[in-house]
Amino acid sequence: MDSIETELASGAGKTGEVSSVERLLLRSFLNKIGNPPVRFVLWDGAEVYASAVSSVGRIVFHNRKSFLNMLLNPNLAFGDGYSDGSIEVEGDFIQCLETLIRAVPREVDMGLAGRVLRYLPNGRANSIGGSRENIYRHYDIGNDFYKLWLDKELVYTCAYYTSPSETLEAAQLAKMHHVCKKLRLKPGELVVEAGCGWGALARHMARHYGVKVRAYNISHEQVSYAQERARAEGLDEQVEYIEDDYRNITGEYDVFVSVGMLEHVGRENYKTLGGVIDRGLKGDGRGLIHSVGRDKPLPIGEWIGRRIFPGSYVPSLCQMLDIFEPHAFSVLDVENLRLHYAKTLRDWLERFDAASDVVEDMYDASFVRAWRLYLGGCSAAFASGDLQLFQVLFNRERNSDVPWTRDHLYRD
Repeated sequence: MDSIETELASGAGKTGEVSSVERLLLRSFLNKIGNPPVRFVLWDGAEVYASAVSSVGRIVFHNRKSFLNMLLNPNLAFGDGYSDGSIEVEGDFIQCLETLIRAVPREVDMGLAGRVLRYLPNGRANSIGGSRENIYRHYDIGNDFYKLWLDKELVYTCAYYTSPSETLEAAQLAKMHHVCKKLRLKPGELVVEAGCGWGALARHMARHYGVKVRAYNISHEQVSYAQERARAEGLDEQVEYIEDDYRNITGEYDVFVSVGMLEHVGRENYKTLGGVIDRGLKGDGRGLIHSVGRDKPLPIGEWIGRRIFPGSYVPSLCQMLDIFEPHAFSVLDVENLRLHYAKTLRDWLERFDAASDVVEDMYDASFVRAWRLYLGGCSAAFASGDLQLFQVLFNRERNSDVPWTRDHLYRD
């Protein structure tokens, strides 16, 4: 591997307060994270970079504190520094973040602070009360905020792009149809949805497939909005939105569906979720769980877990089986839509950036930067393969009423 060179930017000859020790620390750090083709700029203008590869962007440290914090625990300090403005990313934002993610070895040791923080709780435990508090900190920050950058139905999960040029609205509609076709919904069936967001999928299932839906959610803001939309659209006889925890689901159902909730359940509660599905699903019932995932078990990233999604956990596919195996559910189909989520997040970020002045008036500049990093960083993580998006279709093990092919998914 070529050595890392240091050169001065436009202020050549002005060494400022950067010491030789700090430059050595940065060289060592770059070696640790795989020498990405990104220039690191210190507060006196000095640049440190891998000379053999063209740079895709620049990471600028405006002060020593942000730099040293990143060396101590980059998984937390990079996000905090970007949020408070002491770290800047210059160049194509998502491409730069993706380049960093691709370069870092999967088993890199991020230091003592990173190892300690990684295994500390990132929010309240996912008890019924703890889950409500964790959800409140993300989803109840204001419906008007989400209306600025989501699609008109407020679908806050991975879209499904049938072509690269498809709009976000069309892709979210296609995603809901894709889920419904996988579940082979029939008029008159009773569906239970765990974690319904602002209620778009429940209304879609009722309107287009003639089913009745009971949708559970612990976000007060989301449930209130969903109930108003159902009444306004004349669907309140078919769709019931319930402000309650998934663990309190009662009744018997033909179909179970959960899109984007598993990330908030907590690893320790997968068997409990499986039991909830087991007690409510009919003998010929079927279900689908749609979740962000990983290729191997890893803790949630510290910055995301502490600043954006408290109490969250992203499972591997193997860990998701803890939901199904104890209750003899058969996994029928697994689809990975990670590139669709990378594009969804790009579309969200574009809309978010267009509304950033309004968002700053609603909150503050630090909030804008934090959410920009969250959306852009997640897009980069899906594009690089660091994150996956699994849709898992399942039914009872003795139920042989399954389609021979996937043809039904692609018919109009």
